[in-house]
Amino acid sequence: MSVTILAIESSCDDTSAAVCKDAKILSNIMAGQLIHSAWGGVVPELASREHQKSIVPVVDAALQAAKISKYDIHAIAFTRGPGLIGSLLVGVSFAKAMALALNVPLIEVNHMQAHILSHFIDNQPSFPFLCLTVSGGHTQIVLVKDYSEMEVIGETLDDAAGEAFDKTAKLLGLPYPGGPLIDQYAKLGDKNRFQFPEPKAGDYNFSFSGLKTSVLYFLQKEKKLNPEFVEQNRNDLCASIQKNIIDILLKKLSKAAVNLGVQEIALAGGVSANSELRVRFQQLGLDHGWKTHIPKVEYCTDNAAMIGITAYYKFLKQDFTTQETEPLARYSL
Repeated sequence: MSVTILAIESSCDDTSAAVCKDAKILSNIMAGQLIHSAWGGVVPELASREHQKSIVPVVDAALQAAKISKYDIHAIAFTRGPGLIGSLLVGVSFAKAMALALNVPLIEVNHMQAHILSHFIDNQPSFPFLCLTVSGGHTQIVLVKDYSEMEVIGETLDDAAGEAFDKTAKLLGLPYPGGPLIDQYAKLGDKNRFQFPEPKAGDYNFSFSGLKTSVLYFLQKEKKLNPEFVEQNRNDLCASIQKNIIDILLKKLSKAAVNLGVQEIALAGGVSANSELRVRFQQLGLDHGWKTHIPKVEYCTDNAAMIGITAYYKFLKQDFTTQETEPLARYSL
């Protein structure tokens, strides 16, 4: 039997809908929220209001792009969490209402599991593999044993890698979201010019709050001597900060892969769109003889295609949820 799933993602500040048919993505429509740039970060209340405005046209566009009718849908999937509770409520409520109207089953999806399974959209990693998942709100190393069996072996103790990029970018006077801008300026800079301390975290865990503090104190000191220091050294600062963050990420991933004897590694999450991280991640695989996996850029950020592919594997197990399900701001793998 052919399976067609409508998937909805609304965990943060991107409204997305996708149509997945037998593990193939037919459409993946996204609507961003520019309103947050004026505030230097995502404002939860504004995010939920923007989702309310966007969800109907985004779902309609996804169905049209896939060239299907709503009556062709066999199930509706949605992000249950983790994420901003107001944003999640919009997607969950819409999915429940549409599933009830069409009399089709509901499939709830963990956002972090979906980031990992995004690798199966255009690829087929072999189990077990390690996935480094890096986003604005999460940084994890996950041992992936099966589509539904995953073990978090390391995670951030404070700020996530994406937060480290955005917060240090703000210290450099860059507008939100600053992570992509650091990547852009870093291409023109000397990544070895400025040295920043590497935070200590045990085992395979991460810590990035200390990096932000060290950059803050460093800039305060230098700007007292030269008020134009940041403007005159922006490229080198971005390159050096980016190198520090990537060093921390890949050292822990490498340590885990060596210790566990895993031969395949994967990269996922919004920060995996960073060009330097992608290059160095692939080089790490070449250096150790590991097979590497990185999704296409459009499947790295928050998107409904990854919700759809995850839901497809849950559909095969008849793993459905009920109309009583509620969104979860915190939702562990």
